Amino acid sequence: MREIRIGSREVRVRATPLALLFYKQEFKADLLGDLMKMLQGMVGAQSLFGKGNGTPNLDVQNIDLGQLDTVMLIQLIWAMAKADSYGKQFPSFVEWVASFETFDLFDSGILSAVMEEAAEGFFRSGAKISAQIAR
Repeated sequence: MREIRIGSREVRVRATPLALLFYKQEFKADLLGDLMKMLQGMVGAQSLFGKGNGTPNLDVQNIDLGQLDTVMLIQLIWAMAKADSYGKQFPSFVEWVASFETFDLFDSGILSAVMEEAAEGFFRSGAKISAQIAR
């Protein structure tokens, strides 16, 4: 679980299987599939999956922000925030986004925290990911 600051609010995000379910239910797409497409465009597969050792080498300072899908990133944050709030009332995606006055998606702190949470929660074994991609 990580806390990110969006505008003047702290938002807790948690990469759990519930986030995958909430993302699929709300956006009719697979969170991991969308995330992988976006990350590969931003850093390239080599950086994402390591150089043959299965260890991700994701450096947010070297990300090509021109490839950032901002709506997908907001969807990812919403799904992980909803997963962290499981059992509590949580607004719909549109209501949640509308509740923010500002949302600086190019804030390296937000991007870094979200990607680290996603990597630790969804990709605990880099070797397994590399093996699957190599097929």
